[in-house]
Amino acid sequence: MSSKPTTPLTITELHSLDEAAFNALLGSVVEHSPWVAERAWSLRPFASQSALFDAMARVIHGADEALQRALLCAHPELAGQEAQAGTMTTDSQNEQARLGLLSLDAATVQRMAALNQRYRARFGYPFIAALRLHDTLASVFESFEQRLAHDEATERQAALQQICEVMRGRLARVVQPGAPLSSRPAVSTLAGTQP
Repeated sequence: MSSKPTTPLTITELHSLDEAAFNALLGSVVEHSPWVAERAWSLRPFASQSALFDAMARVIHGADEALQRALLCAHPELAGQEAQAGTMTTDSQNEQARLGLLSLDAATVQRMAALNQRYRARFGYPFIAALRLHDTLASVFESFEQRLAHDEATERQAALQQICEVMRGRLARVVQPGAPLSSRPAVSTLAGTQP
C-alpha cells in the first residue's frame, strides 16, 4: 500500500490499518522522514485528523537535536538544485509549482539562489516554508528575509513549525477532517437547551 488513496480516509478507516499500512500511508507526509509516522503509530488511537496532526507534531518537536537536524536537511531548497533536476518528491513539486517556483525567470532564480545560499550558510539546512500559507512569491521572499535575521534557536523552532504546517497540508489529502472516530453523525443530547 505505497500509493495514497484517491479520497482521504476517515479516522475510523485509518484505525483499521495495520502498522505497515499506516506507515506506508503516512510515511511520506513529512519529507523523506518516515520515522515520524512510525513513532506516531504508538500514540494511537487518534480522536480526529487534528489529534493525528498533534501527535505527529509532538514526535517532531520531541525528537533529539540530531534527528531534528536530519529532518531539516531532508527538505529541498526552494527552486533549488532538486527542483531544477526534477528529483523532488511529488508533494514538493506540487507545492513549489503552485507559486511558480519551478518556472522562474533568470533574475528570480538568481535572487532565490542567493537567499538559499545565505540561509544555508547561516543555519546549515535549507529554508523551509509551508507554501500553502503563502498567496504570492513576494510573501515567500518577505518571509525568507525576515527569518534570515533570526538567531539559531528561534529559526530552528520556526523551521520545525513550518515542517509541521507542510505536514498539516499533506495530512489533509490523506485523512479526512471532522467526524471523530465514526462516520455517523453524533446525536445531540443538548436539544432544547439554550446556548
